[in-house]
Amino acid sequence: MTEGDLPEVMAIERATFPLDAWSEGMMRGELADQPRTRHYVVAVADDVIVGYAGVAVASDQADVQTIAVLEAHRAAGVGAAMLDELLAEARRRGAREIFLEVREDNPVARRLYERFGFERIGVRRRYYDDGTDAITMRRKLDG
Repeated sequence: MTEGDLPEVMAIERATFPLDAWSEGMMRGELADQPRTRHYVVAVADDVIVGYAGVAVASDQADVQTIAVLEAHRAAGVGAAMLDELLAEARRRGAREIFLEVREDNPVARRLYERFGFERIGVRRRYYDDGTDAITMRRKLDG
């Protein structure tokens, strides 16, 4: 992902996370840390960005920062392909485990993460702006 992708990415961000979307400034801050500690990707179909995802890696620990896919492209493997790339990048950077938070009220995302071997490790009460809890999850990474 580059700053040139931000208009399309921010439209997806607002559509996907209407109650707690990141600001463009927050997204620019994430991109400013590429490639030092961040790795962001976009998914493209018919020359249009249909999804984006990012990971932060520091030392031997990684965190999925975000994954979003346009509604019309969900359930088509876009999110899974981007998650695959995030896991591969975390391994390339030497991470031994990867963490994430997912909305308690998002069973589709939770099933995706479980399919990829993430396990629930806790709850962050009222983590999201609208008061929804976050499920914290972890996956160990093999070499």
